[in-house]
Amino acid sequence: MGLELRKSTFVVTREDRAEDAKVLVTEGLRIGRLTDNDLVLNHPMVSRLHAGINQVSGRFYIVNLSGSNATTLNGRVIPFDETDAVASGDQIRIGPFLLYIEQADRNTLRIRVAEQVALNVGDIEARAEYQSRKPKKAEEESTLEVVSRDVAGALKVFWDKRTREKAGRQSPLHPHNPPRLGKARFNWTPTRDLVRPWPFSVFVWGAIIVGALSVFAAFKYKDAFAPELLSSPHARAGFTLDPPIAREANANSCTTCHAVGVSAQNRARMEANCASCHETEVFVATTTRPHREAGITCVVCHTEHRGTDFRPMHASLDSCTNCHNDNNKKTYNGKKVGTPHGGTLGYPVVNGEWVWKGLEPEELALKPEVSRLRRPTDNEQQWRNKQFHALHLYRVRAVASIEGIKDEDAGDGTRVISCSSCHRSFAPIDRRTPRSTCIRCHNGQIFEPDARPVRAVTTISCTSCHIQHIRDKHWRPLLFADAPLPSDWHEKVTAK
Repeated sequence: MGLELRKSTFVVTREDRAEDAKVLVTEGLRIGRLTDNDLVLNHPMVSRLHAGINQVSGRFYIVNLSGSNATTLNGRVIPFDETDAVASGDQIRIGPFLLYIEQADRNTLRIRVAEQVALNVGDIEARAEYQSRKPKKAEEESTLEVVSRDVAGALKVFWDKRTREKAGRQSPLHPHNPPRLGKARFNWTPTRDLVRPWPFSVFVWGAIIVGALSVFAAFKYKDAFAPELLSSPHARAGFTLDPPIAREANANSCTTCHAVGVSAQNRARMEANCASCHETEVFVATTTRPHREAGITCVVCHTEHRGTDFRPMHASLDSCTNCHNDNNKKTYNGKKVGTPHGGTLGYPVVNGEWVWKGLEPEELALKPEVSRLRRPTDNEQQWRNKQFHALHLYRVRAVASIEGIKDEDAGDGTRVISCSSCHRSFAPIDRRTPRSTCIRCHNGQIFEPDARPVRAVTTISCTSCHIQHIRDKHWRPLLFADAPLPSDWHEKVTAK
């Protein structure tokens, strides 16, 4: 009778791995420890190629291919290089693994794999002698006669041939990850099915606690997030000016000025907050029209976070010359700036023509005494001339070395400047002397609200002419005749 080897269907269920059933269609099922086997049983008591199952003449047979580790069928040890027929209800033991056999049809064999770590084939073989085969039914005996020595030899040749195939095909029963090095290649992966998960409330309360601590730290340790400390005017809890120039004291708060978000939102929030906070009955954060058109806002001149001794007002006064110079290549809304007045104090008459454009409409509206001087017959040059002299004549005190006249309204011996204080002659009019006279008043020590030693007499006070906050009633230069004088003002001015 000729040998008939054909492809069979093996349905393998790995109960030891809790895997779903896998279907393999092959001429024979190779069983062993190596990963190129069809059914991988990873245990030291399993040989690299331990056994094989295939179909011959309509029956399924198992052959023991391991000479070092035993294979049993229903408790009987299968000798090395021997075969035995399997049928439904049979149990094959290889190492600690149990293979339960069920033949679904002529060409389909179902194998269910379970693992019992406490017992393996080596224990059985050590304590039990070789058992003879149990008697089979008449039908099985007739089948065994078909499996002659030639069939067994053919099976051996078949499995030897498959053993020599080094590049074995991949099987869906292979482990997903490569095995570890060493003889005992355990491919066990832990699962969390028996681990009690953390309650969801733990994560909720954890997020609440971390958020609360972050908010507390942002307010309690706000200085840690700043480049440097705030200046003392913004760190105070109360006002030093009466009436104040702000709606409320900042008290070293960050959120009063800054917004949480991107840089553009933060800058817009600061600009809006500066203008809204510094708006009282005696002060409004105004800027000149050229500055508004150039996009110059409060935070451009009044910088912060430069130390407690830093004064934002001083920074704004010094920023005039830092910005308006020929070395500044930055553009403001497409406009460039340079050194004004040719680098000297700007007397606003060039070649007998007034180059000063006069007061801005919003500033002129705050000076009704100047507005009343205009006549319908005045041209632009005459109107500029009236505005300029109305700001100086008979209302600005004369300092040392400047000739003045007695202020009859003051009644305290105060002398104020007149035309002859600046002009030495009027026919023709002297325009040379005023250029050297202006600096005696418009300097950093006299015209600024609080004189600083670092501001020399020759340092020009730009804001004495170009006033930004025109509605500030606190900022009144001491040179104005209607401003209250400190008791030692005459001594200080005389000494200068």
